[in-house]
Amino acid sequence: MNKYEFNLKTDVMYLKGVGPRKAAALNKMNIFTFYDFLTHYPRDYEDEREVTPINKLVPNEVAIVVGRISNIESRKVRNNLTIINAILSDRTDYIQLTWFNQDYLKSRLESGMRLVVKGKVNEPFGRSNLLSMAVQTFDILGEHENPDLGIFPIYPSTATLNQKFFRTTMRGLLDRMPEMREILPQSILQENDLIPYDDAIRAIHFPQSRYDLSQAQYRLIFNELFLIQYGLMSMKKQTQEDELGIKHKKNGDLVKIVLNSLPFKLTNDQSKVMADVVADMESKSPMRRLIQGDVGSGKTVIAMLALVKTVENGYQGVFMAPTEILAVQHFEKFTKLLEPVGIKIGLLSAQVTRTKKRREETYEKIANQEFDIVIGTHALIEDNVIFKKLGLIITDEQHRFGVAQRAALEKKSESTPDILVMTATPIPRTMTLTVYGDLDVSQIKELPPGRKPIKTTVRHKAGRQQVYNFVRKELKAGRQAYVVCPLIEHSESEKMQHVTSAEEIFEELSESIFKDFNCALLHGKLKSKEKDEIMEAFRSNKINLLVSTTVIEVGVDVPNASVMVIEHAERFGLATLHQLRGRVGRGSDEAYCILISDTKAEISKARLEIMETVNDGFKLAEEDLKIRGPGHFFGEAQHGLPDLKIADIYRDVNILVKVRNVAEKFLNEKNNAADIEQLNESLSIAYGDKFKQITDI
Repeated sequence: MNKYEFNLKTDVMYLKGVGPRKAAALNKMNIFTFYDFLTHYPRDYEDEREVTPINKLVPNEVAIVVGRISNIESRKVRNNLTIINAILSDRTDYIQLTWFNQDYLKSRLESGMRLVVKGKVNEPFGRSNLLSMAVQTFDILGEHENPDLGIFPIYPSTATLNQKFFRTTMRGLLDRMPEMREILPQSILQENDLIPYDDAIRAIHFPQSRYDLSQAQYRLIFNELFLIQYGLMSMKKQTQEDELGIKHKKNGDLVKIVLNSLPFKLTNDQSKVMADVVADMESKSPMRRLIQGDVGSGKTVIAMLALVKTVENGYQGVFMAPTEILAVQHFEKFTKLLEPVGIKIGLLSAQVTRTKKRREETYEKIANQEFDIVIGTHALIEDNVIFKKLGLIITDEQHRFGVAQRAALEKKSESTPDILVMTATPIPRTMTLTVYGDLDVSQIKELPPGRKPIKTTVRHKAGRQQVYNFVRKELKAGRQAYVVCPLIEHSESEKMQHVTSAEEIFEELSESIFKDFNCALLHGKLKSKEKDEIMEAFRSNKINLLVSTTVIEVGVDVPNASVMVIEHAERFGLATLHQLRGRVGRGSDEAYCILISDTKAEISKARLEIMETVNDGFKLAEEDLKIRGPGHFFGEAQHGLPDLKIADIYRDVNILVKVRNVAEKFLNEKNNAADIEQLNESLSIAYGDKFKQITDI
């Protein structure tokens, strides 16, 4: 394979030693190309650089020894277990080797053979004063062959693809691979003291020393974070420089009338964020802003005022919600506040598009600008939806939508519309830098006055009866409650773990302690119409107790609901628990969240205890990041972005901040067209279509 034949995008099936069957197994590990295999980085390393003379061995330590074997014996013990013993000698002393249950070695081992052996040294046993070693790994050496010593990689592997396969195949790939082309500009390499990319790739798999390994790790972490930051910031820069946005006029009478008609005054945080949004909309560059706000912090009011501003300037606005329930809820609120001032609101969701007549009427009104603001679900993205003059796009619960969906809406406007995205999923600032690198970020941390902290307590399963007695008191007082379960129904393995399903709990509660109340079961397998009917009945207080899965996590607003009980709470992450908790406490009554768990795991206990003392979603997010790592944030927060292969956002936060500054400086430099072309090619190889907006420039 010469350098002209070598292509990192080649199917992994054609890698020597792989073939169709192993390629299928690799595909299950998300390894599809030579590049994917090359960047399947070790999760750890075995340091096997030193051979210890037998007379220097220390009991209870793992060591490597080299010598000749003799006195090979094999015997059967209880349960038909085979034990093979042999004596290994070097020029300094003797040691007894032991292999457990490896019957096939009887025909392989011969007296006089030279072996290199790794194992744990044990104290002498019985009458013999010989040290013994339980063999972990060994190799047979030729008469004059030196042992293969070094720092060896330990890869994420499977039963069918073991360490030997990965090590052998990776060596083969590296041996045949020409020198890797540098992917970062020389100026960045020099300024940040980075080793060459080729050296880093080879050293990450088979380092010569711990220093070489640390240099390789730093270079590749820097690479990964830089490419993602560069990709996101390039998207942002392209939008700002290449696209002329809508320059809205200063706030007029309509915005002021709506602002003054609100039944409350904006908090300081809301006022600051509103100022950010107004400044963006009055700029000639398109707005690309994210509003992060805890549950109930008042993001929707900012969205509504921004929509009023675009309507006042002669444009249409669109508000995309993740669920039909939430879309209808926003439609009702917006209609109540805005129709009195002459703003016409439209709703586009599955409920509306069920009949052809209503669907076509709605499409026509959108196209003719008879609707100033359209609120809807994914139905807004469909090809038949055409706006006459779209000025502002708002997506709610950003982690439910991806870059592609935002882009699909954006294409529905002749000019480049402003985009505002919102999330109630708190993400630590360090994560925000990476996940939302293409957006400006505003945060609302301050809760509106009158919102009481939700009293959160953890209760053992043994106290369930008392918990539900308390819930019954709340229902008798005219309030409502949620009971949330992790499963709809369960498999045999989940039954073995004693996890109660939503169906079982609904049956138990509705037939016993709450049999004189209206109870309902809500889960994701129900048809949309059924879900909507149940939620509407709950909102209108026709249902007293709602047993549900996490389908109620996003955007259900029932002010009369005062209690939430979460069964098997240890099975949820902190972010999800906080989102669920935010469904209560939306009215004037005291609100309670009760977490039921009988977990014995210390980490799970610690997470649940944090929920008792911390109500701030952003602090919880930081704690969740420490406990669970960044993977779940990265996956949930922005569909479509690449996964991290070697970097860890929490561990590598200092590198992340540095990388962001380097990427920003590089993008602001002039005369770097060749470097940009080089980086775009690197993005294409590493991430394919993930950053297609950039690589198509």
